[in-house]
Amino acid sequence: MTAKKISCFVATISLDLADKLKNDLIDQGFEITKPAYTLFSALKKGVSCTLYNSGKLTVQGKGMDDFITFYLEPQILQSVAYSYPETEVNLIAHIGIDESGKGDFFGPLCVAGVQADEAKIKELLALGVRDSKQLTDSAILTLSDKIKKCCPHAIIYISPKKYNELYASFQNLNKLLGWGHATAIAELVAKTGCTEVIIDQFASEHVVQNALKQKKLTVSLTQRHRAEADPVVAAASILARAEFLSGIERLSKELGLQLPKGASAAVKKVGKLLVRKYGPQILEKAAKLHFKTKDEILDDQASDSE
Repeated sequence: MTAKKISCFVATISLDLADKLKNDLIDQGFEITKPAYTLFSALKKGVSCTLYNSGKLTVQGKGMDDFITFYLEPQILQSVAYSYPETEVNLIAHIGIDESGKGDFFGPLCVAGVQADEAKIKELLALGVRDSKQLTDSAILTLSDKIKKCCPHAIIYISPKKYNELYASFQNLNKLLGWGHATAIAELVAKTGCTEVIIDQFASEHVVQNALKQKKLTVSLTQRHRAEADPVVAAASILARAEFLSGIERLSKELGLQLPKGASAAVKKVGKLLVRKYGPQILEKAAKLHFKTKDEILDDQASDSE
């Protein structure tokens, strides 16, 4: 999604919506006042909103992006011109693919795909779909359920144990990712017949192209950086992240320890606790073994034992 640089958003709305807007803002915790020449002004931390007698509406503040994207556009404006300028939205039916978990030592790798036509793309926009990296975990889990009900989708869940087996076979993360992307694409092409595909480019273009050739699959494939600006790819990123979050939570409950995300010092600390509790072999079930974090955990463990 393009970064917002404007300090004040301005739109014109029908005065028939004034009461709904005012009541909604009160419900959201805004304080209402009535300066001269306005129907009302509303203020809460991070956002101020003023509706003038003419129907002109202004919004400003540090929190205006989320306010416009998640409330004002779908509920009042019925437009996504702010969140997704028209020149950036591809309304042609297509498949979007993204993954989650490749940078996390613990937990699965998840690849997800979503297919949407023009009507479904507009539904995704109205839901407030955006790149999962811009959303909280709770928002991701909520949106994921809505996306699944809205659009055909495919999810490739690769547990740590399966991931380690595949990595041993491919000997390369990008080839493994290429296989995951091609598998999700193949599933959605079979479901929908759609062959227009957009993915977030993570390696040289030939990596996914070769994986598709191995599946004898011909599609029109677009690979680009920051592809999550496309709402269908953004929807796929949300499904992939939701699946990762659910997967790492299940694994945490099974092992009796909360597994941190990422590959930080906290991850190493929990890794040492796991090894102490279950032995080094537990990492094959819980983690991605080619990360250098594994060697650091085992080296530290060996030093602690001396």
